[in-house]
Amino acid sequence: MRALTWQGKRDVRVEEVPDPRIEKPDDIIVKVTSTGICGSDLHLYEIFGPYIDPGDILGHETMGVVAETGPEVTGVAVGDRVVIPFNVSCGDCWMCERGLQSQCETTQVTSMGSGAALFGYTKLYGQVPGGQAELLRVPFGNRLPIKVPDGPPDDRFVYLSDVLPTAWQAVEYAAIPAGGSVTVLGLGPIGDMATRIARLRGAELVIGVDRVDARLERARRHGTTVLDLREHGKDVGDAVRDLTQGRGTDAVIDAVGLEAHGAPVAQAAQWATGLLPDKLARPFMEKAGVDRMSALLTGIDAVRRGGTLSISGVYGGAASPLPLLTMFDKQLQVRMGQANVWHWIDDIRPHLTDADPLGVDGFATHHLPLRDGPAAYATFQAKEDGMVKTLLQP
Repeated sequence: MRALTWQGKRDVRVEEVPDPRIEKPDDIIVKVTSTGICGSDLHLYEIFGPYIDPGDILGHETMGVVAETGPEVTGVAVGDRVVIPFNVSCGDCWMCERGLQSQCETTQVTSMGSGAALFGYTKLYGQVPGGQAELLRVPFGNRLPIKVPDGPPDDRFVYLSDVLPTAWQAVEYAAIPAGGSVTVLGLGPIGDMATRIARLRGAELVIGVDRVDARLERARRHGTTVLDLREHGKDVGDAVRDLTQGRGTDAVIDAVGLEAHGAPVAQAAQWATGLLPDKLARPFMEKAGVDRMSALLTGIDAVRRGGTLSISGVYGGAASPLPLLTMFDKQLQVRMGQANVWHWIDDIRPHLTDADPLGVDGFATHHLPLRDGPAAYATFQAKEDGMVKTLLQP
């Protein structure tokens, strides 16, 4: 089959690789019909090379049709249309039973000190082959796939794999009071969707911060009050307070993570780490890595006293310093973590209707064949061509 593989820093290629096979009795094989490129895929493209091997198959936002089932699979059948959560979770362990699929005890990568395995996401999370491919092997075939109806286009459902539950959890963790306010930092796919979910769930003032024209305009069209980072720079917190009687918003969602703009020293450290041999780069990242924390520091500044900081952006540096005195003094609540996909599915499904209140049917800015994946990665990283969300079709 054809698959999009990692070959080196800023080097991904479509190659012929062996077809996946049924390995356990409850495995299924899915013929992929749509697979997204996620902002966190860009971390693999640029930074996390020490944890990837050439030839690893990328991608964790996948849906398709069941093509083959193992002998113990009864939950789905050949021909069923399914979405695959990015967490590889069993559905039966102590953590899964409590809605913490991202901490699944069956697939925890204990050798790396990590939570549940993820599709297409490095040795840190199990090095499980991803879904930017023609076929995908999916374990736990009775519990992991999300069955969806025939009829509507893939765009209606594919975001159940990651974007929708990640953004939903970010808003849930933000604990925005009824009629309250929230600032969303970063208007990529997760941040953009979080602004829509926040409004759907009753936030009166939703502020979105970014520096890319296409993203700002896209959010503005959906009722978000936008702040251009190029205009406000380090004064974003002041701009937020100007819109909130001097207090700051009830909550801030950081949907940026470790590649934030405005941190030249940390950026240089990340680049330098990427040039080291893997044996040197890994311990540096694990023990002394420093993230570009501009977005997180902005969030701490912009949230009101007694408010909530919700972090959905991915961070990786073990030694990233936090202003704990400020956080303590402001009496902040902080929640974060990988989305527990299955935990939110029943909350999200009712909104995936023809009325399309979240705008999922038109959420993708680009639909491209799998062969164009390498060019799409480059365009997405450069934030060119108005690209916010790309779906690849094998």
